[in-house]
Amino acid sequence: MKLLLDSTRCQGYGLCQEPAPELIDLDEWGYAQMRATEVPQGDEEAAETAVAACPNAALRLVK
Repeated sequence: MKLLLDSTRCQGYGLCQEPAPELIDLDEWGYAQMRATEVPQGDEEAAETAVAACPNAALRLVK
């Protein structure tokens, strides 16, 4: 499973990072930056929660 970011849709709310800090960092302005695109086994739920938390649908999961 891969977690992908469309940085053109990110508005810097930072809501995605809280449920998945091992996958997503925030830059100095609060915009998401991927730490990893491959979702490690056991982190699938965190990735799904991060996708659901994004109000601009900037994140998506590809299985």
